[in-house]
Parts: sequence; structure tokens; C-alpha cells
Amino acid sequence: MLGKTKKLHFVGIGGNGMSGIAELLLNYGYKITGSDLAKTPVTEKLERMGGKIFYSHKARHISDVDVVVKSSAIQDDNIEIKTALERKIPVIRRAEMLSELMRMKYGISVAGTHGKTTTTSMVGMILTEANLQPTLIIGGVVRNFDSNAVLGNSNYIVVEADEYDRSFLTLKPIIASITNIEEEHTDCYTTINELENAFLQYANSVPFFGLIVACIDDKIIRKITASFEKRLCTYGLAPRADVRAVNIKFKNFTSQYDLVYKSKKLGSIKLQLPGIHNIQNSLLAATIALELNIPFIDIHNGLEKFKGVYRRFEKKGFVRDILIYDDYAHHPTEIKATLSGIKKGTFRRIITVFQPHLYSRTKIFYKEFAESLSLSDLLIITDVYPAREKPIKNVSGKLISDYVFKTGNKNILYVKNKQDVPNKLLEISKEGDIVITMGAGDVYKISDEFISLLKKQVV
Repeated sequence: MLGKTKKLHFVGIGGNGMSGIAELLLNYGYKITGSDLAKTPVTEKLERMGGKIFYSHKARHISDVDVVVKSSAIQDDNIEIKTALERKIPVIRRAEMLSELMRMKYGISVAGTHGKTTTTSMVGMILTEANLQPTLIIGGVVRNFDSNAVLGNSNYIVVEADEYDRSFLTLKPIIASITNIEEEHTDCYTTINELENAFLQYANSVPFFGLIVACIDDKIIRKITASFEKRLCTYGLAPRADVRAVNIKFKNFTSQYDLVYKSKKLGSIKLQLPGIHNIQNSLLAATIALELNIPFIDIHNGLEKFKGVYRRFEKKGFVRDILIYDDYAHHPTEIKATLSGIKKGTFRRIITVFQPHLYSRTKIFYKEFAESLSLSDLLIITDVYPAREKPIKNVSGKLISDYVFKTGNKNILYVKNKQDVPNKLLEISKEGDIVITMGAGDVYKISDEFISLLKKQVV
């Protein structure tokens, strides 16, 4: 497939996007090595599959490789990248590798500010249910597959398209879909117009026989549809959508609606997930399936069997009549969608633990975070998970908590040290509550520790 290239080294291999490609190439028989800073279930799985993982960054890690693949989070001053360039070893971005894999198949991509991972997984489930045996590369571990990569035997490949660092512009899909567009990744896009233009370029990259799928409920998408140059199929809740949901119902963290395609009711859809946002995600998946002439029964079954993605409203435990969930939401819109979905599905008191992700995002959106998080009955905010960033003066989780308090909401606690949060939860929680940890960092460890403390009390 890649000619004489047999040995590939991934810098930042533990990332969801990187590990999926690495897993796929291991299945193809390539020799894969990689480096990252911490051992995780993802890296351990790659090791079991035959990959060699180094938990540090050193020049000697690339002494015998043909190509180095780098994550967008890896800077050019990384010692492995610098060494590869000095030795004339090709260094390519993850998105370029993904693009090469897509070139040989019927490419379907899912882009958007929110919902990419869940929606890509839904598309994969429907195609799998229809026995189309797709190859899947997803930015999260799908519970149905217990993986973020699936090697299929057909000509179809479904991938999550990331707008960060304009990575998705390297892809050349036949079907390009967009869930929504909202201000994000301000370190890459200095204005909202830059972001809009990037999504336009992505959408218009499909061939003349290709298709753009977009959510007409989104105001920015509605704004730019006039500039789409290829065939378009819209979806959403709006009456003008080509594919839409009607008769929507929510119960016990599940959703149900009737699927309508160009004024014709096709049948009922059931989801094991709550919230309008997940209904919209499923509509995108259904739209792609209809384009591929997949029968409604397979659309219905694929969506109903979809169990979700780890860290996307993932149920972690149920102890002492306390439900514990974890969610990857790290943008105000995502938080609002998740908490609104919970409120529609339960009368339990909601305790949210939020770990802000990135100093830059916290600085820009602290007021919006405060508004979205105030949907909680009780709220704990801990300090910022920095990821790739250095601290910004006067920016911390307290910036959000102070603004929440300023708006008149007194049910807020700022617990700077995340190690103190599990015990604080033990102190304030009671039977009948739902506790949800939220954020793109390592906040999920808090839910694990809280469950452990609860179980000790039961004993």
C-alpha cells in the first residue's frame, strides 16, 4: 500500500487520531513504533498488537524508520522531529497520512466544531449493520467496536475530519459532511471568517460527483451554503431540511423520533443517547446512508444498536443510588447540550465537575462556560488542564467560578487541586444525585476515584 515504506514512527502516538491510524497500519502488517509521555489504555492496546511504544521523546527512537508521523500537538522543536529532519527522514502530519489512506477508497468524512466523533461512529455503525464492511478511523474509542479504528474489507472508509491546524484541508472525501461551525481553535483561526473559509474549502473539495452534507439548523452553515459549489443535502430539525426529525421524544436518557426524507416519513428511530444534539448527529449519519442507498431497516438497527463512545456521556457507575457519568465536553455549546440532555431525561439533582481545557479557551469563553455550567444544580470547577499550552496570567478555573458567583449562582465551588475533588464530592453528594465529570483533560480520573470512595463506604 505504501510501497517500500515499511517502518513508521508516530510522535504523540497516544492521541486518538494518531493511535487510530497506527492501529490500522498494524493491521495492514506495517512495523509501528511511537512515542508519548504517558502509558494509557490506548498505548497498551497498540503494544499488545505488536507496536513498540516509548514513554519519552529521544533521538534514538527513530534510528531505524522510514517515515515519521507527527501529531498536530507536537511542535517542530521536538527532539525526534528535529532528528528526523537532520537525517532526511520524511516527516508528515497525521492528516497527510490519513489523506493517503483515503485516496485508495470511497472516502466519507465528518467535520464540525462539535459532535464529530459520535457522528462518525454512527455512520460506521450503519455501514457495518448494512454489511458494507467499512474501514473506520475515529477520534474516540467506540463502545461497539472497543476501538477507534476498524479495518474493513470494502471500498468505504469513514474518517473524522479535524479542523484544528486546518488538518481537514488535506483530505479529499467523496462525501464531506459538517455538523456545525462555531468559534474554536483561536490559536489557528484569528477570525470567524477564517474558520468559515476553511470549512468552505473543505466542503468544496469533493469531486463533481460527490456530496456535501450539512446541518441547516446551524446559523453559520446557513450563511455559507450559497458558496457551496457541489451537490448539497441538508439535515436538521428545520422544516426546510432534506432529512429531518419529527415527533421527538426523550425518556431515561434515550431519544426517539420519526425520520423524514424529502417529506416522506421513513419510520421511527431510537437512540441510546439523550439530547437534541445526538438526534442531529444521527440525522447526519442517516443522510449519508440514504445517499448510499442503504435500506431504512439498516439505518434503524445501526442507530439503535449504537452504544456510544467512551468519554461521551459515558456511564461510569451506579453506587448508593448515585449515577456517575463522564463526558468529553470542553466547549460551552457542548456543555449546554449535554446538561440540557440530562435535564430532559431525569429529575435527579445534577452535580457537575468541570475541568477547563486550555488557558486560551478559558480566557475567551469564561463567561459562556459560566452560563452553560449554571444548568447544574451544584457545580465544582477545578483548575485548567493546559495540554499543549503555557499558563496565561490571571487565567485559571477560578475565572469561571468567580463569574458564576457574580451572576448570582451560589451553588459553586472552586477546588483548585483536582486531587481534592473526590472527597469534596463525597461530602456534598447524596442518594438520588447524578454526578458528571466534564472536560477534555484527565477529569475522568476524578469520577473513577469518587466511585472507589463510594464503594468503600458501602462496604
